[in-house]
Amino acid sequence: MADTKKEQERDALHRAIWAIADELRGAVDGWEFKNYVLGTMFYRYISENLANYITQGEHEAGNADFDYAAMADTAVEEFRKELIKEKGFFILPSELFWNVLKTAPGDENLNMTLESIFRHIEESAKGSASEDNFKGLFDDFDVNSNKLGSTVARRNERLVKLLNGVAAMNLGDVKHHDIDAFGDAYEYLMAMYASNAGKSGGEFFTPADVSELLTRLGTVGKTNINKVYELLPGCFTFMIYHYGFIQVIGEEKRF
Repeated sequence: MADTKKEQERDALHRAIWAIADELRGAVDGWEFKNYVLGTMFYRYISENLANYITQGEHEAGNADFDYAAMADTAVEEFRKELIKEKGFFILPSELFWNVLKTAPGDENLNMTLESIFRHIEESAKGSASEDNFKGLFDDFDVNSNKLGSTVARRNERLVKLLNGVAAMNLGDVKHHDIDAFGDAYEYLMAMYASNAGKSGGEFFTPADVSELLTRLGTVGKTNINKVYELLPGCFTFMIYHYGFIQVIGEEKRF
């Protein structure tokens, strides 16, 4: 019997991605569109990941009213070094996804705001164990591309739509989500691109069903399994690692 809840979540995610594609129709091609959507999803995830990590820690310490997202930037600098050591990156409260989203419609320099934030995130990892994972992470997210619009105002308008579209995605808590939201989004976007290019998409990723089948076949009869990775060049898992998801989330896909 099909997992109805999982399928509903997957369908909802696909509809959200398609809605973004509809908003940006004619602006960027499928390949570049993939970079914008995944980059924004990742920006949202690491913002929530860091903010929740800090806030939960303070709540457990007895500071029930603490909210990292509501703090002033100057008040959190003392946490920077320790957080980078623990998490591998750092984001100021004002540069968190949801705070940027609030001001985005009225930000006439939104493209520069995002460019600065992405640079700050990458720079925060310099000198840490995660430096290589964050280096150039947002290089494919060109906020100044003419394909987003011929004017700054037009580009920012589309960037606002992109942020709103990703904000509308029901990603939940990724660690406990019933589907691999990032992986499924990647596969769906790759399929969209391959379809537009008249290709099967097999040269860019391994479909999730195939990966799961191979994993199950490779673990038949085993009672204790540490982890299973598919690391063939160009495969689905490898590309997800390229975007830093495995390193940052710290979770392995298990079956």
